Amino acid sequence: MKSICFDININAPKKKVWEIMLDSESYKVWTSVFSEGSYFEGSWNKGERIKFLIPSGDGMISEIAECKPHEYISIKHLGQIKNGVEDFDSDEVKSWSPAFENYSFSEKDGITNVKVDMNATSEFEDFLMNTWPKALTTLKEICEV
Repeated sequence: MKSICFDININAPKKKVWEIMLDSESYKVWTSVFSEGSYFEGSWNKGERIKFLIPSGDGMISEIAECKPHEYISIKHLGQIKNGVEDFDSDEVKSWSPAFENYSFSEKDGITNVKVDMNATSEFEDFLMNTWPKALTTLKEICEV
């Protein structure tokens, strides 16, 4: 698995960026570039389970490994859901699990830098390299309103 990184500067305080990025309704907006209708179920609190889903109900099963409000959040992806079945043990899942997706927030002079560090399999690397910049641009747009 490869580590990939993205970042963007947003003209808004990090508290506002954090809240918009993780709010259930605005999450749907900035993540729609990954899959239209993306949403999550669960909590962003440390140690809690969270599911990242598409309208079919397929998606990822994860745990919040770390949460320091307005500073840092680490998502530990543990398994997947396909056709309503939770999978933690298949060879496919074992080939990448656990995988981490980490968000760091830093602010200087009212401008917030959001940095995303994550693990990616070669199968999804191109998709992520093309899609994350679009998602972060959408996040920037809704935060700067």
